[in-house]
This record gives sequence, structure tokens and C-alpha cells, in this order.
Amino acid sequence: MDPKFPKLDPALAEFWDVRYREAFMPWDAGRVPGALRSLLASEGAPGRVLVPGCGTGHDVRAFGEAGWDVDGIDFSPAAIAAAQPVLGPCAGRVRLADFFGAEVAGPYALVYERAFLCALPRRQWRAWADRMGSLLASGGRIAGYFFIEENVERGPPFPLGSQAELDALLEPAFERIENADVADSIAVFAGRERWQVWRRR
Repeated sequence: MDPKFPKLDPALAEFWDVRYREAFMPWDAGRVPGALRSLLASEGAPGRVLVPGCGTGHDVRAFGEAGWDVDGIDFSPAAIAAAQPVLGPCAGRVRLADFFGAEVAGPYALVYERAFLCALPRRQWRAWADRMGSLLASGGRIAGYFFIEENVERGPPFPLGSQAELDALLEPAFERIENADVADSIAVFAGRERWQVWRRR
């Protein structure tokens, strides 16, 4: 049974703080997913990468250990605290920051998406897409996992209603260059997410 939490807006750090403090993180795989491991193994020239909503930091550590100039951010102090035991030598790569704030500045070569868009209330999605466009120079990429499920209004996680909804957010500033099934989803996303890479035009 899920614990009871105060009614808070998921657009606020306090919403996530109470969940991290109670170790209620059903969106957290606790490991690095397969498609990200493949990306890291295939990239010959790592660059600057942003991991927004980095949570417990498993993916930040994977980027750091692969040689990327990784910038992991979260606006929840409790999430940053939860990441410290995971990060090891990459502890200095995570900081308290708001994705939409001036303290996050591009250009990045890559922005990694993992349960960040679906954590945002839908009213913020247009701002998310615009922010992606401003953080990535031409040729920069968004790579990661997108949660898609029809006819679900409540959240988080807030799923995209269709692939067309994601296309409408990112096109024409971005073009989709990869779109693949996900074989190792955690329970909350199983059968309802896609690995995609989008390139900034």
C-alpha cells in the first residue's frame, strides 16, 4: 500500500522532497538501463551532458565514469541527499538547480531524459520543449525514455497521450532519429515507454 502524502503540486520541490525522505520512489530503477549503457559504449567523443531531475544519480555516475562532462541537477534537496551514497567519485557532478532556472545554461551536446518529462505537470510541457531547444545547439540531442499511454489524466507520472503529442512538442526544432522498444522497463513504465533520440535542427 502506498504511503499517504500531503496534497502538493508536483511542480514544486516539496512534492518530491516528501517522497525521497520516505524512500517512496517507484520511478527509480536503481540501475542504469540497457539503452543508456549501449549509448555510452557507442559514443567515441563524449561531450557535455545534462541530466535533469537526476534523482538518485545512477545515470549521472554512468555518464561520469564513461568520460562525459556530466551535469546532474535536481530541484529537490532530498533527492540530492539520496544521490550521495550512489555517486561515489561523481558526487561533485550533482547539484541543486531548477531546469527552468538561469543557473542551468547551455550549450549541451546531449540532454538525457529519464522520467523527467512525465514528472512535470502537463501545463509545463511546452516550456520543457522550449527549454530543450535553448539548451541544445544545432546537432545536439535529446536521448532517453518517453512514457506514452492513452487516456490517463492523473499523475505523476503524467504520460504522453500518443507519439503524436511528443512530435508536436519537439517538431520542427528537433527531428527524431531513433525510436525503439524498451525491454528492461521497471514496473511503473513497463510496455508503455520508448527509447528515442531527437536531434536539434
